[in-house]
Amino acid sequence: MGREEDERSLRREMHRIERKRQERVRELLLLTLFGVTALIVLAAVIVFVKTVFFKKPVDPKTVEVPDYVTVSLLTPNPYSRPQTPLTEVNGIVVHYVANPCSTARENRNYFENLKDQSGGDTTSVSSHFVIGLEGEVVQCVPIDEVAYASNHRNSDTISIECCHPDTTGEFYDSTYNSLVNLCAYLCREFDLKADDVIRHHDVNGKICPKYFVEHPEAWEQFKKDVKAAIKELK
Repeated sequence: MGREEDERSLRREMHRIERKRQERVRELLLLTLFGVTALIVLAAVIVFVKTVFFKKPVDPKTVEVPDYVTVSLLTPNPYSRPQTPLTEVNGIVVHYVANPCSTARENRNYFENLKDQSGGDTTSVSSHFVIGLEGEVVQCVPIDEVAYASNHRNSDTISIECCHPDTTGEFYDSTYNSLVNLCAYLCREFDLKADDVIRHHDVNGKICPKYFVEHPEAWEQFKKDVKAAIKELK
């Protein structure tokens, strides 16, 4: 009986030791899992903070325009191309020309002719790009210079004027598609989101671009289209 009792005691002790070992292994696994999870969360927080609060602005001088853009820069002058440096881009502002059936070239030439003003009453206006009725894109002002289009946002935005066939201000599909693609390209190059594309209306309340102001659902669809186009570029 003594030997059997000793064997039972030994087995109980071995079971106890095995349970302790298994518990210790589980504790180590849980600690390891907790540590890895904490590191992942910490890394995600660091990336988020750096992206949101310490994002380095993209230098406009390093960004090139797409191949489909016709570059026709304005002559430097105080009224439409002052050559004021644009040091950072935080948004893109969409406009409409408010001159039905006019072409991209005609609107570009209007900006150009402002250099010939004289007298007391002068007009200062321009845009970085004009998109025509057939979807053609003309660049008027370099993207590292300020254009006179968006009031107090001139200093940190790129402006795009769009042609339209009638007084509703609605764009042809050709114009719309070019606007989506150009906005998506600029968003990618300047590390912007679709929500960083705004209307002139959002700057100072002006009814511009008219159709997108009077049809906010169309504006929301436009931003969705820009977001989808950005994803296709990445």
